[in-house]
Amino acid sequence: MIKSVAIQGVKGSFHHIVSQQYFDNGITVKECLSFDNAIDSLLNKESDAVIMAIENSIVGSIIPNYALIDTHNLHIIGEHYLDIQHHLMALPNQNITDIKEVYSHPMALLQCKEFFKSHPHIKLIEDKDTAEVAQRIQEHQLKSIAAIASKLAAEIFQLDILSESIQTIKHNETRFVIVKRKNSEIPENEINKASLKFELSSKRGSLATILNVMSDCKLNLTKIQSLPKIDTPWFYAFFVDVTFERYDDFKKAKSIIEIMAQDFKVLGEYKNAKI
Repeated sequence: MIKSVAIQGVKGSFHHIVSQQYFDNGITVKECLSFDNAIDSLLNKESDAVIMAIENSIVGSIIPNYALIDTHNLHIIGEHYLDIQHHLMALPNQNITDIKEVYSHPMALLQCKEFFKSHPHIKLIEDKDTAEVAQRIQEHQLKSIAAIASKLAAEIFQLDILSESIQTIKHNETRFVIVKRKNSEIPENEINKASLKFELSSKRGSLATILNVMSDCKLNLTKIQSLPKIDTPWFYAFFVDVTFERYDDFKKAKSIIEIMAQDFKVLGEYKNAKI
């Protein structure tokens, strides 16, 4: 049973919001400065699970987090999709013309860059976390400084929202995964999605052969991400997500791919959150 969960960032962050939506109110949230720290807390048994952003509908995959899960032999036991709404916030009694600098996570700045073209007087500065900036503004009473963060962060740290939903693409969704040290114990008949990792050479047709196996076994490929192997030139690691209606179909495909590919690994078997 999961009683505590580690997140990258502080309360008010999007990872915190996911912890509230995915788990019940009794969950204990452990705040961590980085994903590496969050993983360390899991490995050291200071938390039961970690929530990790894994991909965004605008900027794509968060490759380092795939690598963390793979390197430490961790398991994805669930997923959650969150509509990301970025709000510009600052201490009360200010307006946007008073703001000189905005600090936020690089991804948040990237997702909101069109908004700031209309406000060239504002300097954009990369920071560790969205909500942590909001917390710092409140703790140090920083005027002329603004954060890009969630509405929950504005409420927790008593900041005024100067402009709502400033992200360039209004439908901005991030996929989060819930990660544990061991695989889930969800019954096979409830599992309809899996995350896989395998390695292939750049030999012609090697990837196509694997994809044909998936198709023949009635698997639907929902995600594929390649990563070159630094220590082995012209070899690539592939991170793949598949959905299926019958677990037996997945089991058949798994047994074939295990023979055909190198370093085959199941990163997780869980419920598809999009259904």
